[in-house]
Amino acid sequence: MPKHFDHLRRREFIALLGAAALPRAAGAAKSGDKELRGIFPIAQTPFTESNRLDLEAMAKQVKFVHRAEAHGFVWPQLASEYSTLSEAERMTGAEAIVAAAKGLRPAIVIGVQGPDIATAVKYARHAEKIGADAIISLPPAKHDDPDAVLEYYAAIAKASNLPLFAQSIGSMTVDLLVRMSKAIPTLAFIKDEAGPSPLPRIGQLREQSGGKLKVFTGSHGITLLDEMQRGSSGSMPAASFVDIYASVWNLWQAGKQAQAMDLFGKALLFISEIQVYGIQSLKYILYLRGVFPSYSVRIKDARAPLDEAGRRMLRQMLDFAKPYLKA
Repeated sequence: MPKHFDHLRRREFIALLGAAALPRAAGAAKSGDKELRGIFPIAQTPFTESNRLDLEAMAKQVKFVHRAEAHGFVWPQLASEYSTLSEAERMTGAEAIVAAAKGLRPAIVIGVQGPDIATAVKYARHAEKIGADAIISLPPAKHDDPDAVLEYYAAIAKASNLPLFAQSIGSMTVDLLVRMSKAIPTLAFIKDEAGPSPLPRIGQLREQSGGKLKVFTGSHGITLLDEMQRGSSGSMPAASFVDIYASVWNLWQAGKQAQAMDLFGKALLFISEIQVYGIQSLKYILYLRGVFPSYSVRIKDARAPLDEAGRRMLRQMLDFAKPYLKA
């Protein structure tokens, strides 16, 4: 498609893509027998000591998330260091995840974002071919152009029958997301991380879309209790202590809110630490839990290095939380 075309042509193109997706609208809320609702951790990416993608540890992480009683599994997104992965690594990683998840509880959501539409479309087609349950995508780099964002997601939706999650970031408005949901029938889910807080937007997105949009959140689930109280459909925290998040979700949904609040305090212990130490601390917890053989990272996102004092604190926290862990 030409990179430059006038406003009218772009709008016509978007309308055609939306019309092409109409027959797939019925599949937007579920994929097979797996409901797209609950705690869907963003998986970490295991690397070997020689900096290669560790497919065996990736499969082990899928089974760990299943034992933790999480409802879904999402890879690769920001916390997965997706920007450091080659196309081959993303393809083989997705294949390993889907294969490992056969017969297990979590719905598999594969990240399909790319530097351009053609690449994102390739990943979306691959995700459907290998049997993923849904797809998710960050917006294009120039996400300050609403028409370009809509064009990007519409092209992804045309390439795949799978339910589509749009991850909002930066200045993406409620109006834009609702507009996208109306133009793209398979877009029924938002992982909302735009603006200063997702809390007021949960109700706005649901109401303004006529109930079509189901809102997930991120940011390590730091306001998970408030989000559930406002009617969120799920959260996408990290995988390292996902069993606590899953138990909190299940307790809250069962009307046991006091128990959910009490247990959530255990998650907050970890959240405060990983906000300082970043992805390496998430991998270190998975290492301590026997899921990853190493905790090496490709991306540096920490405000402080994970030194021995930090590792010792994480070990103490994990020992304290053991009675509440399932995996």
